[in-house]
Amino acid sequence: MNIRNTTHLESARIEDLFRRAVEGWSHEGLDTFVRYSRGAEFSGTCYYARARIHVNLGRKNEYPYLLKTHIARAVSNRRSWWRELYSVEVADAYQLVLFVFAHEFYHWLVKKARRNVCQKESRCDRFATRLLVDGCGTIVRDSSGRPVP
Repeated sequence: MNIRNTTHLESARIEDLFRRAVEGWSHEGLDTFVRYSRGAEFSGTCYYARARIHVNLGRKNEYPYLLKTHIARAVSNRRSWWRELYSVEVADAYQLVLFVFAHEFYHWLVKKARRNVCQKESRCDRFATRLLVDGCGTIVRDSSGRPVP
């Protein structure tokens, strides 16, 4: 995996975080670019045909950053289903970059496994959140602010 960083963050630290995150997973030939976004607080893109991931980080983000995700289990009634909005408190820019990278990397893994790549956003968020919780001790909270196991 080739990593190119054009932000103020330390490239060696980003590379270490990414390599530990993908350890044991196929990532040969994958190019990853970490750069500043043009206005969004953060974003990411996975280009399957080019084997490329872009991680975009906002310049004006303040940390700790409250990242809202739909990682909760779906709940339904007879007419509809929904997910509670959970929040992940990201301590610094490195954790936010790791989250976005892991989210996009899961998209990459799904494509490599020749699975349907549609409607995988919650799974990608869960994969990325698990990395932050297990590796960084990040806390996940429900919509009422209570910690979630």
